[in-house]
Amino acid sequence: MVLQSLLKNCLQLSCILRTPKAGFRSTMSGGLIIQSTSNDVYQNLAVEDWILDHMNLENRQVLFLWRNSPAVVIGRHQNPWQECNLRLLRQKNIKLARRRSGGGTVYHDLGNINLTFFTTRKKYERMENLKLVVKALKALRPQLDVHVTDRYDILLDRQYKISGTAAKLGRTTAYHHCTLLCNADKFVLSSVLKSPYKGLKSNATPSVPASVKNLFEEDPSLTCEMLLDAIAEEYATQHQIDHHITLINPADETVLPGINNKTKELQSWEWVYGKTPKFSVSTCFNMVYKDSFLDVKVDVDVKHGRIEVCNIDLPEQWLPPALCSELVKSLTGSKFCPNETTTLATTLLRVCPQDNELHSRWNLLCENMIMLM
Repeated sequence: MVLQSLLKNCLQLSCILRTPKAGFRSTMSGGLIIQSTSNDVYQNLAVEDWILDHMNLENRQVLFLWRNSPAVVIGRHQNPWQECNLRLLRQKNIKLARRRSGGGTVYHDLGNINLTFFTTRKKYERMENLKLVVKALKALRPQLDVHVTDRYDILLDRQYKISGTAAKLGRTTAYHHCTLLCNADKFVLSSVLKSPYKGLKSNATPSVPASVKNLFEEDPSLTCEMLLDAIAEEYATQHQIDHHITLINPADETVLPGINNKTKELQSWEWVYGKTPKFSVSTCFNMVYKDSFLDVKVDVDVKHGRIEVCNIDLPEQWLPPALCSELVKSLTGSKFCPNETTTLATTLLRVCPQDNELHSRWNLLCENMIMLM
């Protein structure tokens, strides 16, 4: 299969040499450095899956370089409601993705570099990979105070986290991927990685908060392109290969057959939300209606992203019990999702008695229920 190497204007790496046409798909031994021409988080995560499934890693190690437009990426066993502010993500049109690997939640934007190291399981060694990154940084800027911790993080100035790590270990193959904070929007990062949801109980893997800093804050003369090239050069040196960077388009089925199906799966609600470990929400919210205050208690159990059990406790005189029961019945089995709940509430409202007072109270209750999601 002929490799279609696409040179994009946004990828101005001074040292790039075009890889031989059959280089990407061939099974010859040696290292390979690949860079995505896409900034779509789902496409780039799909490339990781594709490489693991299709490339012969027995005699070859692969480094995959990629950057994403704004996105929050959670680990395989995490709960998005627990890890981030989903309402803010929707408002800012920031994508949410779930990785195949474990680990914690990270924020990506074009000021963040992503590196994936592919090997056989026997050769998997994330500490060596991180030391490679540190060596590349020091070769580029010797004055940088960067080092790898026992937790497989890279710290700047002994206190600021600039890189986090996650991995996927298969039966015979493995990959280790890490981030590198270059010039990410720290205000957005801190805002979206703060969950506003109250009363949530989950056994999902929690993230460990850390103080972060951009490399560009330490040295404004750096660029993402310089860092990518330095890491690629160090990788090439250590693996004794030419400094070739193969550019790939993650939507090109002629080069990556089956890639678009992998991308669709990673985009699906069933993967992003439906793979969330079972959790519960037990909370109260205060509703204000015509100068009166009303406390409402809500208990919800969620399994595979769908409401398994739902209880809404509010005074009988405020809303007819039959109507409240109908809402609970409709919610049970539905996605724990504002769009689906809005549709259900609107449908039920059409069959309610034509009473403006009743409709106002119903809408207020549903709006508060949606805020839980």
